[in-house]
Amino acid sequence: MTDHLQPILFMLASALCFTVMNLVALSVNHLPAFEIVFFRSIGTVVCTMFVLIKQGIPILGNKPKILIIRALTGLTSLVLYYKAIQIMPIGTAAALRYLSPFFATALAVIFLGERVKKLQWLFLVVAFAAVILLKGFDNRLSVIGLVVILTSAFFSGMVYVIIRKIGNSEHPVVIVNYFLTICAIISGIICLFYWEQPLGIEWVGLLGMGLLGYAAQIWMTKAIQMAETNLIVPFKYAEVVFTILFAWIIFQEQQSWMALVGILIIVLALIGNVVVKERKKSRINL
Repeated sequence: MTDHLQPILFMLASALCFTVMNLVALSVNHLPAFEIVFFRSIGTVVCTMFVLIKQGIPILGNKPKILIIRALTGLTSLVLYYKAIQIMPIGTAAALRYLSPFFATALAVIFLGERVKKLQWLFLVVAFAAVILLKGFDNRLSVIGLVVILTSAFFSGMVYVIIRKIGNSEHPVVIVNYFLTICAIISGIICLFYWEQPLGIEWVGLLGMGLLGYAAQIWMTKAIQMAETNLIVPFKYAEVVFTILFAWIIFQEQQSWMALVGILIIVLALIGNVVVKERKKSRINL
């Protein structure tokens, strides 16, 4: 267990950074979603550009067309997520956005010809049954909010498939840099028409989002590199727990017991999917 302690701590630190980003976005939910995306992107772009230049990695990459498609897909998911947390409980939004691996699984079958075990499909059905449970027991979750967050999860799932398609042909920092550079450019242009001035300390939180995002990505990558995926990835879903907890403490955002049960079922289904998928990989590699 000692060998696994450091990667687990890295993954928990990553989840905590993503949580703080969520809370910053919630604290400035009076701002347009594109403006929040702009601040989320610009800080990370500075970090990725520094790394690319320092290490002499070609900034444009090898496949610019598919990198642009990945960036636009990710931008769509991010904008919809920030819009979702403005119209629904942030803990619920965080949990529902994590349905993206299930969308990725279905899309990978269609576009990559991957095979999926029956147990994985069962976890998918269970997760979406929990979504119905959430909708039925949380009056704050409107149909519009549900459509927005599920669409965000769908586009996030598309990102997984596109990255799988890219494979090892691109450096990971190049992929991240394309995504957030295009996010910064497009959201920055839109902000010119819908700009709302942040107030006081909001500037600190917004400017810190990019640095938090970069740190979260680095720590998550290190964790995955240091230990088995089926051990580490479940700790990624600590973001849902952290978000619900801190939203309750800081913003007094309440969750009913039935809503918490629905969220727990979703998280357990996601973890089950990861475990089954990794066992399948390990059998193939034997």
